[in-house]
Amino acid sequence: MDEGTIIPVRSTTLDKLCMDLANWPQLWAIEPSDVAIGQCIIESIQPFLIDLLQQGLADKTITRHLDHLQMLGGEIIRRRQNDSDLTKQLASDVLFNLIEEDGGPLIWPSITESAQNAFDATCRKLYRFLNEQKKRS
Repeated sequence: MDEGTIIPVRSTTLDKLCMDLANWPQLWAIEPSDVAIGQCIIESIQPFLIDLLQQGLADKTITRHLDHLQMLGGEIIRRRQNDSDLTKQLASDVLFNLIEEDGGPLIWPSITESAQNAFDATCRKLYRFLNEQKKRS
């Protein structure tokens, strides 16, 4: 297999681990227009999810990352509702700007420090993945 070959991911695996992924935009939505933004967030994180599956991580680890990504999507929608400047940006840009090398945004309402640290670990992993994607394009 050459370097450019993509390892096929069984979509049933992603479907099994995250049966409600398609419903996340509706769960995040504060108003109907948020659903389209949520779908853009899903499109932005799906390559990351596929990458996680290709790494052969344990289902429990992937589920933890999924939980954190669901929290991140909800936080993006909440912040867009509260900051009119963010509504002028693409959802993918808001996503990229909210995560950093050190982690993600503080979740509101606040979560425990250990939960925030676990969330930050997922955000750091996503940040590295997105940066690698940008370098390749």
